[in-house]
Amino acid sequence: MNFLSCSPCGTVLGSLPIMMSQPLPMTDSRHSANLLALDWSGMCALVAKLEWRPYRAKQILRWLYQRRISDIEDMTDLSLSNRALLQSIAAIPRSTNVQMRAATDGTKKFLIELSDHLQVESVLIPERDRLTLCVSTQVGCTLDCSFCLTGKMGLKRNLKAHEIVEQVLIVQDQCEEDHPITSLVFMGMGEPLANLEEVSDAIVRLTDQAWGVGISPRRITLSTAGLAPRLKEVVPLGVNLAISLNATTNEQRNVLMPAINKLHPLSQLLKACRNYPLKTGRHLTFEYVLLAGVNDSLEDAKRLPKLLQGIPCKINLIPFNEFAGSEYKRPSQEVIDQFQVVLRRAGYFVFVRKSRGRDVLGACGQLGDLQA
Repeated sequence: MNFLSCSPCGTVLGSLPIMMSQPLPMTDSRHSANLLALDWSGMCALVAKLEWRPYRAKQILRWLYQRRISDIEDMTDLSLSNRALLQSIAAIPRSTNVQMRAATDGTKKFLIELSDHLQVESVLIPERDRLTLCVSTQVGCTLDCSFCLTGKMGLKRNLKAHEIVEQVLIVQDQCEEDHPITSLVFMGMGEPLANLEEVSDAIVRLTDQAWGVGISPRRITLSTAGLAPRLKEVVPLGVNLAISLNATTNEQRNVLMPAINKLHPLSQLLKACRNYPLKTGRHLTFEYVLLAGVNDSLEDAKRLPKLLQGIPCKINLIPFNEFAGSEYKRPSQEVIDQFQVVLRRAGYFVFVRKSRGRDVLGACGQLGDLQA
């Protein structure tokens, strides 16, 4: 496997096939094809246009995703004349405006400027034997969950597949090679299933062992607020699926997650979860943000196991991460512990997610404070 690597960093640092009759995707700053925007089919089309042998497509993609180069001149298994030809029609427009904010617990939040000058955030979370990178799929979010800072931004736009993957490449660029990133979570800015075509393309690039980044799908988790009809479209990707539930009644969820719950209320969402085809030994994850005095009562703790009955799953409890202007508060540790005990007594695997990066607004629900 070709896992990425990372260690302490410095402080500043087209998913559709391209047919031969179509123009190649252009960079924003020059009339050249953007190599990063090409998927496998698009790269094969470019190689064919240059009248090169087909294996060149894999060579170029390996340079982009496995060696993470930003200059065609570095493709040393291409001849000088071939490099010159490729440079005449193509470029690798990697983002250079990247800032990093380090939290006291070792978490690092990266602010990445895109080609249109919008910004997106990614968070690197170190743990005992793991490094997890939380990536974003949209600038802002299409949903309006009331406890999430990103939702207050509204949706600026969807990210392209190469902009999703580039978050992984950029974090790697700022790190050394001897400490591997072991997992990716699609839990940053945005609702992944609202941008599923680009997310799916990104996951192919991230998981392909021959020419892509080479991360195992089992080490990738995609989190959704609950676009029930699209859950089945995640299955072919082979990644883990997490459902952001956060309520035990429709009345609660209509307040906390109004847009998504009006489209797909709890009964519809849980039916889709029950019908989700899990492989042997796999399970769904249900995420539940605990909000003081809102959804953290013993009655909620007793209702939750009944809602999830019959679904192979684990439950992640996420004590609310407070931010300026929010009406919600974090529950006391006693309330959190009591909630967990009730669920465990009902026979569920229950984990309380440790808040990481709160002092740089890098914790769950805090992404989007881009001007801080």
